[in-house]
Amino acid sequence: MANQQLSWRKSSYSTQQEFGTCVEVAEIGADLGVRDSKNPGNPHLTFSRKSFSQFIESIKLQSR
Repeated sequence: MANQQLSWRKSSYSTQQEFGTCVEVAEIGADLGVRDSKNPGNPHLTFSRKSFSQFIESIKLQSR
């Protein structure tokens, strides 16, 4: 599915003060697409929900 046809959303933690450095996420059926918000026309990565959840949890653990 093309990037333009997906409903992309940014984290509520993202702000312009971060120089636009964030990712956007979209639902792709049972999976999640992730793309660079600075380059929305570039290809996106696709993760299973389980893999994405595990990735986020590992980031949370590392930031403690």
